[in-house]
Amino acid sequence: MAKNLSITPLHDRVIVKPAAAEEKTAGGIIIPDTAKEKPQRGIVMAAGPGKKDEPMTVKTGDTILYGKYAGTEVSFEGDDFLIMRESDILAVI
Repeated sequence: MAKNLSITPLHDRVIVKPAAAEEKTAGGIIIPDTAKEKPQRGIVMAAGPGKKDEPMTVKTGDTILYGKYAGTEVSFEGDDFLIMRESDILAVI
């Protein structure tokens, strides 16, 4: 697992480290940078406490699937992360 973050999300937000984009297709064709799709999978690095009446269902270390345009991209301590609401998460793998 990655290092601990010194940033804590509030309420029902989570910080996600996106998975790397695919470099090759299943057939072995190398995908150029301009054709790579934005990843829709990532690892939860930190999770907030949840809303007053709704506790969080995801926890740190979960691998998740999220929507293509979900979250806000941020750079923190040299790494790229997404901050999104728990409702933007589609599934836990």
